[in-house]
Amino acid sequence: MKNDNHVGVLLTAVAFFMVAVSYASVPLYRLFCQKTGYGGTIPDSGKVKSDRILERTIIVQFTANTHRDLPWVFKPLQHSITLKLGENGLAYYWAENTSQEPMVGMATYNISPDKAAPYFNKIECFCFEEQFLAPQEGMKMPVFFFIDPEFAKDPQLNNLKTITLSYTFFRLKKETQPNNKS
Repeated sequence: MKNDNHVGVLLTAVAFFMVAVSYASVPLYRLFCQKTGYGGTIPDSGKVKSDRILERTIIVQFTANTHRDLPWVFKPLQHSITLKLGENGLAYYWAENTSQEPMVGMATYNISPDKAAPYFNKIECFCFEEQFLAPQEGMKMPVFFFIDPEFAKDPQLNNLKTITLSYTFFRLKKETQPNNKS
């Protein structure tokens, strides 16, 4: 009987751990990618602005996806922009909750090709915070960035003319409605 209790407690603890890990997997994966640069994500997004602007230009393309569990429309408001290395860029995305319930989402991002990721610096981005949208609500979301001029010194990037910034929005919480007991 004592062994049955131990097995029951152990199985309950394992089940609880698995649920906790699955709930935290998106934010943990995002943090892992930001710290390591895995998957082309940007390992350094803390710069305020570039210290110089070069004549070389880069086309930055924008794409957007949503996870199947998030009933939102999510899209870039421009297909691409052309910037000089070191020049600040501003792009906008649109997100709209098409469901009948409030939801919280979080965006993860990816830079491709991967070798360009260390030079892509975001100054401000909607992906730094959770985004709350009420039912049928939409909002315009900015991303402010620059391509580090050191990009020009990397021999692997001599012929690179286009970088793609891609976002995927994930649903964070099932219950997003605050408890108002008025």
